[in-house]
Amino acid sequence: MNEQTQTGSENGGFSIGAKSFLISLGVIFALMVAAFVLAITVPGGQYARIVNEAGNTVIDTAGGFTSVQGGIPFWKWILSPFLVLGAQGNSLLIAIIAFLLVIGGAFTALDRCGLLKYMLLTIANKFGASRYKLMAVVTFFFMAMGSLAGSFEECVPLVPIVVSLAVALGWDAVTGFAMCLLSAGCGFAAGVMNPFSVGVAQKLAGLPMFSGVWYRAVAFVLIYALLFFVIYRHAKKVERPVADYETEYVYDAKKSRALGAFAGILCVGLLVVISSTFLTFLQDYTMIIIAVMFLVAGVVSTLLTGETVPGLCKAFGKGVLGMLPAILMILMASSIKFILEEAKVLDTILHAAIEKAGTLPGWAVILFVYLLVLVMNFFVASGSAKAFMIVPLIVPLAGVFNIPAQLCVMAYAFGDGFSNVFYPTNAALLLGLNLCGIGYGTWVKWSWKFQLCNLILTSGLLLLGLAIGYC
Repeated sequence: MNEQTQTGSENGGFSIGAKSFLISLGVIFALMVAAFVLAITVPGGQYARIVNEAGNTVIDTAGGFTSVQGGIPFWKWILSPFLVLGAQGNSLLIAIIAFLLVIGGAFTALDRCGLLKYMLLTIANKFGASRYKLMAVVTFFFMAMGSLAGSFEECVPLVPIVVSLAVALGWDAVTGFAMCLLSAGCGFAAGVMNPFSVGVAQKLAGLPMFSGVWYRAVAFVLIYALLFFVIYRHAKKVERPVADYETEYVYDAKKSRALGAFAGILCVGLLVVISSTFLTFLQDYTMIIIAVMFLVAGVVSTLLTGETVPGLCKAFGKGVLGMLPAILMILMASSIKFILEEAKVLDTILHAAIEKAGTLPGWAVILFVYLLVLVMNFFVASGSAKAFMIVPLIVPLAGVFNIPAQLCVMAYAFGDGFSNVFYPTNAALLLGLNLCGIGYGTWVKWSWKFQLCNLILTSGLLLLGLAIGYC
């Protein structure tokens, strides 16, 4: 882990590490090239689409699939990272970029005034003797946020805090990242009451929203147990004494008040995110709400430490500039879906997969659905957007083999969630990794074993669900 992640840079800023940036940039560019090759070699195709009663555009299974002219001009491929900003349905991408700028500015300001380090020393001093209990609680909290409120991108601003906390408690950046964003991704996939994957998929499948919750709750517990075991085992390997951090802590009344204000404002934001599970009109605005809360929390708490307004503005501006490399990576990663959609290739890939599923034995179809969603999630990261594309096709297909629609929804949630914290095409993953100086290659090397074990566990849950008639 670099020095910037532990205590901020020497100049008081949080910026993207050069090495991790170049590695991630290379991986994404290679994927852009691969997408261009697919765009000019795979025949174009298109499913008929209709607008349902809820006003959402979904695939019309009666309309069928037709071949169309595909391909993409070279100039459009070159400019795709910028053209993607004007593409339909990319308001989330713009929100993530704005989100990122706020994070960079707020955390640089917190670092400049010393509040971030004070917060970490306070927590390390209080929980240093029971740090593994704290690990269990933090991991459970982020899994619950993902599973109950559908939070994933919204957890990105907390990554630097949790990673720095992990370092302060004697672990490393990977431990902190796993406690935060990996946990949120696992909870998102377990989907106990996730409105963005399970909720949307159940509506499209004609099921009562959040029905079948008991089996998803069982899955949540088993996935949490596996995740905590993996994080705990890694932390034990890298742990170091925290006595040095404990002796550094000195109570500061002014910073304690500022820290209380910071925590209080963020708690309000988190409560709003959690309430969006029930107040559905808030679901389109959760990222905006969290961004505003972080902006307000950063400004208010920084000023409460005694920092001047000019100093705050200078630090905030420096943090915004430090995030520009991450914005470039996010645009490049998002362009992969844009390239394939422009070339009319995504529907062709989906159609070929659905035809293949029809040749499989019944028990294997549910695993094929899982695999299909995993593949499509590489290109389409949005859970709700992917649901409108896939669910209207997989539910009727599964019905032919007497596979319950509820189990299809579970397979969809698994395929949508876990790979979010593995695929380099996921903007939130790239952003989180670069905020804490972890190279994408380093993350893959550490997390692939967990992903494999989790794949085996969740495949077993799907087969068991099929055997017991989960519906």
